Amino acid sequence: MHNEEQTHFDSARRRFISRTLTGATALAVGGILPSFSPKSYARILGANEKVRVGMMGVNSRGLALASNFALQPNCEVISISDVDQRAAAKCLTTVEGIQQTKPKNLPDFRKALENKDLDALIIAAPDHWHAPAALLASKAGKHVYLEKPCSHNPHEGELLVASVKKYKNVVQMGNQRRSWPNVAQAIKDVQGGVIGRPYFAKGWYTNNRASIGTGKAVAVPSWLDYELWQGPAPRQTFKDNLIHYNWHWFWHWGTGEACNNGTHMLDLMRWGLGVDYPTKVTSTGGRYRYKDDWETPDTQVINLEFPNNTAMTWEGRSCNGRTVEGTSVGVMFYGESGSLLIESGNSYKVFDLENKLVKDVKNDLQIDPRNRMNPSQALDAIHIQNFFDSIKKGTTLASDITGGHKSTLLCQLGNIAQRTGGMLAIDPSNGHIKNNKEAEKLWRRTYQSGWEPTI
Repeated sequence: MHNEEQTHFDSARRRFISRTLTGATALAVGGILPSFSPKSYARILGANEKVRVGMMGVNSRGLALASNFALQPNCEVISISDVDQRAAAKCLTTVEGIQQTKPKNLPDFRKALENKDLDALIIAAPDHWHAPAALLASKAGKHVYLEKPCSHNPHEGELLVASVKKYKNVVQMGNQRRSWPNVAQAIKDVQGGVIGRPYFAKGWYTNNRASIGTGKAVAVPSWLDYELWQGPAPRQTFKDNLIHYNWHWFWHWGTGEACNNGTHMLDLMRWGLGVDYPTKVTSTGGRYRYKDDWETPDTQVINLEFPNNTAMTWEGRSCNGRTVEGTSVGVMFYGESGSLLIESGNSYKVFDLENKLVKDVKNDLQIDPRNRMNPSQALDAIHIQNFFDSIKKGTTLASDITGGHKSTLLCQLGNIAQRTGGMLAIDPSNGHIKNNKEAEKLWRRTYQSGWEPTI
């Protein structure tokens, strides 16, 4: 770390600790200054204890995250950054209605990073921006809450891991199921032998998405800063079926359903089987349902084998919503003496080898896994509080960036296999592709000149 960067980071950390200690001291004394009412004093004290965050990307999922962060009593959203003026305006109004203070409207998130009072950046922008934005925030001495996938390509994931080692900041990936209590208990049961030795896991995601049609080159809308939206990605002509959301299905910006929703299930399977990097990855699938601009698979099956004699498979169906095991998204672990099903929400079931239900842990809260904006607000708040506890108390993260990268890499390897012939041999010590020059070219991407991410 450069001296000036280290000084800035240390200063930011000291300011945060100072604010926290100031609030704690006031509580200990228990006094109220004569010129302040109890209500105004409480408001000031609360501000001293709060983590101040900035939001990057507030359309749909980002709006839900902004609302959730604003709802946390120990948080204040102090800036909103979005290239879409309409999305920013809506989020500013929504957040102000929740926390009674209006964040600053800073369309370019890099301006938000200049604020010495900002503690953390919350990133919910498109996939191609995830790692570059997180790296810029880390350099600025900020903590990061990074939506999944943590990176657009494996090289960026490795940069994130190296960045945390350099800057010592807190970076939490948004695979929120790591913090859901019953899901965590399910994994503990798997690892504790409730189904014997687990040796195979199956995960899935199903939906019934419509065609995106054939895009036409049109003028960039007045409400959109398309240059900043593209950011690190090499420039392409704006088309009318790209923004918002459909960018997921273009390799140039997105990572397909595998990293869009598969990351969650691949992460749970990796956690339950106790594995890191695979030895072999295969993928089959394609764009089958419609003839349109959609590039990534709408139907995909990724298979991974691991050195501890275990395997997993993930099935994604973007355009046929038929459920598996009665749920649109889930994971099943298979072991020597039974199986365990983690359903779409915070619930799970255990079966013996005769398919008899022997344990049934119910949902605490109902969620809608196909709600792409806000499927599980109350449960996700646990993940947010874990992020805050790591910042303030050094609590272990539920999903640190090292683990986040490993889980993201599984879906990325599946996509690389899909794009280069269907099979990859992997070095299980580091996850790198072996003896396949064509596949190795997809380990990283090309960047717009001057936008290359670095640490």
